Amino acid sequence: MKTSNKLFYCLSFALLMGTSGEAQFFKKLAKKAEKAAERTVERRVEKETTKKTDQALDSILEPGSGGKQTPGNENIPNGEGSTTSGSPISTGPQTIEIYSKFDYVPGDKPIFYDDFNDDFMGDFPSKWNTNGSGEVVTLGNIPGKWYSVANRSLTIPNLGTTLPEDFTMEFDLKVTNLTRNTGSGAILGIYLSETDGLTTNENHVKANLNFCQYIAIGVRVENEFRGDPAPIANTMQQDFREIYKDVAHVSIAVNKNRYRLWLNEVKVVDLPQFIVKPELINYIKFYVNGIDRQKKQEQVLISNLKVAEGGVDLRRKLMSEGKISTNGILFNSGSADILPQSMGIIRQISQVLNQDGSISLNIVGHTDSDGSDESNITLSKNRAEAVKKALVSVYGISADRLSSEGKGEAEPVADNGTTQGKAQNRRVEFIKK
Repeated sequence: MKTSNKLFYCLSFALLMGTSGEAQFFKKLAKKAEKAAERTVERRVEKETTKKTDQALDSILEPGSGGKQTPGNENIPNGEGSTTSGSPISTGPQTIEIYSKFDYVPGDKPIFYDDFNDDFMGDFPSKWNTNGSGEVVTLGNIPGKWYSVANRSLTIPNLGTTLPEDFTMEFDLKVTNLTRNTGSGAILGIYLSETDGLTTNENHVKANLNFCQYIAIGVRVENEFRGDPAPIANTMQQDFREIYKDVAHVSIAVNKNRYRLWLNEVKVVDLPQFIVKPELINYIKFYVNGIDRQKKQEQVLISNLKVAEGGVDLRRKLMSEGKISTNGILFNSGSADILPQSMGIIRQISQVLNQDGSISLNIVGHTDSDGSDESNITLSKNRAEAVKKALVSVYGISADRLSSEGKGEAEPVADNGTTQGKAQNRRVEFIKK
């Protein structure tokens, strides 16, 4: 604004000193300069007003945020050129280091994947069922679409098949507007149940994530199998209140009777005999209760649900077959930034390399068909190189034992026309040389 004012005054002075024709010319310029100065002021005012308005809206929609936005990222890989799902988990070196001992490894045969990209805003998600309500929404400063689960409702993803005895599931979780007054009954119940009926009155196991903020309650686990003389009912007393204030990543691994649950990088539950009758665990159900949405606009939101068969020990597979392929190494959308929850797989690969110093690996990146051929080639190369760097920098593997390359979208293993197919095509291969 100061520069515009100086220009205006200089032109006005020239107008006074010049000839009549020149004066007319400078007069026109002076008017333009004045208008330019006015426009600059208007733009500055508009910018500041917009900023203050956004801060005010943020304080209403997210009490306690102070109008500050949280940078988001993707937790499950999406279209290669898009930013369609998110979790504000830092992928910097410090966070990667935190996840270096994370031992969750996703299954290698995808069963179900949903990021709600195919659903319209405000609609109930097409691949789910419920006895209540819910809708697909966005969260403003967090990328992607989310399923907002209605309070006191049971909701079921339509897997299209029953669960195998060995499987993994993971999803992103966001609870909005948590305050000191958020009650102890505010929970998300994660059920593994016998039937796909809209009931929990059947054989099942469950984990309750409690969002209470005035006291740390932890995670409650219970199993219920008819005829079982010794049911399990226990609360894992840990303080997860800060985790729930951000986007959290929930991971669950089931291996017949064994049940494990992680919140971000923390293993919360590891029960070897929790699932008394594995043949009766067939479906996934979510239950929300205790959310005061009317008064405080609290919401429980889920995104990027991924269910896969397996949980195979990649170390043994690599040693026996000489090659493994995984879509469990996840990146920020359109980038080569590894998401921390991918470190369980990379850790297992490092264990193979540390166990046998004669093994060298070629790391190959693949993408889905979104984006141009050229950009996908570059992206797949960068992602393979990022995995190589993680093995070197985090786990101390010698760089001369590793090579990397990218093949873009050239070698799909599934249909790129579906969300689930794209998720399978976004993968990393490790091949013994």
